[in-house]
Amino acid sequence: MSETITAAGSKSVAEAYEIPLDEIDVSDPELFRTNSIWPYFERLRNEDPVHYCKGGDYGPFWSVTKYKDIMHVDTNHAIYSSEATLGGVALRDQTEGFFLPMFIMMDPPKHDAQRKVVSPIVAPGNLAILEGTIRERAGKILDSLPINETFDWVDRVSIELTTQMLATLFDFPWDERRKLTHWSDVASAGTSYGDEEAEKARRAELLECAAYFTELWNQRVNATEPGSDLITMLAQGEATKNMEPMEYLGNILLLIVGGNDTTRNSITGGLLALNENPDQYKKLRDNPALITSMVPEIIRWQTPLSHMRRTALQDTELGGKQIMKGDKIVMWYVSGNRDEEAIEDANRFIIDRPHPRQHLSFGFGIHRCVGNRLAEMQLRVVWEEILKRWPDTPIEVVGEPERISSNLIKGYASLPVRIPG
Repeated sequence: MSETITAAGSKSVAEAYEIPLDEIDVSDPELFRTNSIWPYFERLRNEDPVHYCKGGDYGPFWSVTKYKDIMHVDTNHAIYSSEATLGGVALRDQTEGFFLPMFIMMDPPKHDAQRKVVSPIVAPGNLAILEGTIRERAGKILDSLPINETFDWVDRVSIELTTQMLATLFDFPWDERRKLTHWSDVASAGTSYGDEEAEKARRAELLECAAYFTELWNQRVNATEPGSDLITMLAQGEATKNMEPMEYLGNILLLIVGGNDTTRNSITGGLLALNENPDQYKKLRDNPALITSMVPEIIRWQTPLSHMRRTALQDTELGGKQIMKGDKIVMWYVSGNRDEEAIEDANRFIIDRPHPRQHLSFGFGIHRCVGNRLAEMQLRVVWEEILKRWPDTPIEVVGEPERISSNLIKGYASLPVRIPG
């Protein structure tokens, strides 16, 4: 049994292997919060890679847990749909009365047209411009950190850096940028599921987000000198300028969550992984050039988006199982990234892997993460700046991470750290 599985605790390992196979439900957010999900996924990969879960909070669904099967689903959009009207791309169905279409929840041709509107912001030329800004901000954030004093890495570094980046991409009022973090958390929260009052409060907050961004849209839609920010792109793009209000909100939330959670949780997850694997941290300090291969390894190891869901458009077969039209298919990226058949030593964090980009964290096919290169660049710059300041001193994790309760966003609420003086 792998080191990661054993680290999950003997109790959770025993539970994962004692429960009847047909009763396993890997959608339970508590398994992610307690970091005890790993033996469940290992068992499914070994015993039932395409696994039917007959109930639970999200209704019946298929869990796809192996790398090759996930790739098959992700790259066959003609069979496995992302369409919002069929339920969307998360375990949690899009709900009637609060329907949020967004381009990740569309099939071609509408998906392709809307994605094309925002893709220039992450084109190589623009990334080259953004790199200097990111480096300057990362330096200021790191220089503001206390020495020999415990502080929360998530709040002081991960959130602050990604929120500053989002504010730049949206040309969002700088002093109010933490609203973006808050709306990202509200949009991706699973805690209100099944709780009518909590869900009502969640929707109210998202409508506040809609009102705020509608005001920004109105300011920019007819600008004589158009900016190069995401709101202007959406307001003036041929495929997006006539969006209904809820579709605009949907796309804004997609860009906020996509721009926030991947990078934010990888910045935290990377530091945690290096502390859990001190030999790798020493290897990095001895050879900072390894940042290039470490960054995709962090993104694989963290897998900031645990799953993506599809809906079968026709009867089909997957992994020897009969999938029926209308069935909910869940690609567990977090499991595929630990599949030993596809990735050698998949349960080990190795910063100098020969093929570090062989992971599923950004998805594949037409829905591959549009901002993947931006996410990698932010991580690379952060670690370059960290090693400039503390080339010989590892930043120490001094307490347990607080993980969030979510089966979609694999992230952290806090991580106590200390920089030795």
